[in-house]
Amino acid sequence: MEHEFWHERWGDGRIGFHEGRPNTFLERHLAALGPARHVLVPLCGKAHDLAYLAQHGHTVLGVELSPIAAEAFFTEHGLEAERDTLGPYTRFRAGSITILAGDFFALTPALLAAAGGADALYDRAALVALPEAMRRDYVAHLRTLLGTGTPALVITFTYAQDLMEGPPFSVTPAELREHYAGADVSEVDSAMTDLGRLRQAGGAIERCYSIRL
Repeated sequence: MEHEFWHERWGDGRIGFHEGRPNTFLERHLAALGPARHVLVPLCGKAHDLAYLAQHGHTVLGVELSPIAAEAFFTEHGLEAERDTLGPYTRFRAGSITILAGDFFALTPALLAAAGGADALYDRAALVALPEAMRRDYVAHLRTLLGTGTPALVITFTYAQDLMEGPPFSVTPAELREHYAGADVSEVDSAMTDLGRLRQAGGAIERCYSIRL
């Protein structure tokens, strides 16, 4: 997706993908990440999941293209964020939560280390936000940043793609396993959902995977 698409969505407040509360699957399966991890959250928006992870002892590093979303997260949670720059990113920090505002694909191992590193992954809205070709590149990029054995929770949607143009896009279990070939992938939960634009497709199956890279 073009950067301008997401900047316009945040600028116009068209953020039907924002849940406004911690994700149910995250609440149910948080233990899969292990205790006191440094959790990378790509394309994080202003998700309440960031605060939920921090409240349960994790150090959180979100990466989000829109500075509007990053700033809104801290404001809405009553946090006064320090702001500086890290490479191409505007960095927002408060307590154990950091958000890097900028292009996720610009994140290098050196920049990740400078931001505190990561030894776990939480992806609720990143993979499904990208068209197919970019999904391949996204997972390949993730695997350059995170070590073998890194635990992950990845949440996707599955629906009839011809009923609605993404995002969010439909990602089948077979496609997800293809992207994460060689990793230990287990589907641990699923439920029907009609959040946001998914109503146009008559709802979707939301799926939660526990993955060990």
